[in-house]
Order: sequence, then structure tokens, then C-alpha cells
Amino acid sequence: MTKRKLQRFAENSTFDHFFQPYYHELISGFRLRGKWNSDFFKNENPLVVELGCGKGEFTVGLGRKYPEKNFIGIDVKGARLWRGAKTTDDENLPNIAFIRRQVEHLEHLFAPGEVDEIWITFPVPQIKNTAVKKRLTSPQFLNRYRKVAKTSTIIHLKTDNTMFFDYTLEVIQEQNLPLLFMSYDIYENPDHQDVTSIQTHYENIFAAKGETIKYLKFILH
Repeated sequence: MTKRKLQRFAENSTFDHFFQPYYHELISGFRLRGKWNSDFFKNENPLVVELGCGKGEFTVGLGRKYPEKNFIGIDVKGARLWRGAKTTDDENLPNIAFIRRQVEHLEHLFAPGEVDEIWITFPVPQIKNTAVKKRLTSPQFLNRYRKVAKTSTIIHLKTDNTMFFDYTLEVIQEQNLPLLFMSYDIYENPDHQDVTSIQTHYENIFAAKGETIKYLKFILH
């Protein structure tokens, strides 16, 4: 492990908005599960979660843009999360937090009905057929989201991968979920600046390669 990574891991532990609970803490009962608004954010604003948030640019961008909502970015890579956590600390943004855990542990991090909205931004597409269950929009993951989301929660997806995008559309159709919007090139839709005004590190890389950015949103019930 590089010295830089070690420094970032050490700094992560000093941020009061950065959480990396051990597995035994999750199983025995994570202290903020069901209490994010009351005990951490100290308000009753809607709670929005970004899954696989990487460096946290999108979580931070949303937090800046919508101070009337609370945002939590989740990723398993602590060195990546450091960037978003550091920016949040530098700018003293009170409506943002980060969690270092696998998405599979959502139901241990949040109580039933605690999450109002979910963003999935540029996830690993898991293109192999043997990895279908690992796709973050698979039926298996949608069922995980149902355990923590409010009724009729909106899920957003941004991706450069056409296969993953088409797969998600198929799942939405198979489960008869209301599709609110979809585009194979969101930058052709100027009315959706809430989606295009915040670019992630990976989004810029994909766009530079000429990849179109796909976006959709649907209601989970």
C-alpha cells in the first residue's frame, strides 16, 4: 500500500461525516441505522443515497445544489472516498456523509423506508453473463433497495455502457416499474441540467473517448 493511500485512510478517520463500520457493528446494529436524520443530519430532509460513488464528486455536487436534501455516498474504496470527504470537510457542507461499505450491506446501514431516492452513477457493468446478479440494477439488488427505500422511491442511473443500460431497461419492463425518463445521450436533453451539470471523474474519461452518457430514472415499488 502506498504512503499516499495510508495518509488518506488516516485522514478519513478524522472526518466526522465519514463512516466505515466493521462487519460486526453492522450485524449487531449500526448506531445510525434508522437515525441518520435525527442523530446525524439533525433535520427531517429527504435522504438521498449514491451507490458506488467513487471519488464522491456527484454526491458533493448534489449536496451543493440541493441544500434542502441530505446525501450519503457509498463505496468500498476508502482512498477514492477521501476526495469527496475532503471536499465536504473543506467546504463545511453539513448535508453530506460518506460510508465505506459494500452496497450489499444497505439493509444494515438503513432502516426500512429510510431512503427517499437512489443514484447509481457509472457502476461496473459486470458484462459477463456469470456476473448478472452483481449488476446494481439486477432484480437481486432492486430487492435490496426495497428493504430500505420508501414506497415509490425514484432510482436514477447514469452510465456509458449500452449493454448495462439496455439490461436495466429490460429489468424495468419485466418488473412493470414506471419508467419516468430515458435517453441514450443525456447531453442532447438541455432540460435535464440537474443530471448534466455535475460530471464525475469517470464520466469525463468516457466523454473524452466519445462515449455517449446514458441516463434513466424509474420508480421502485
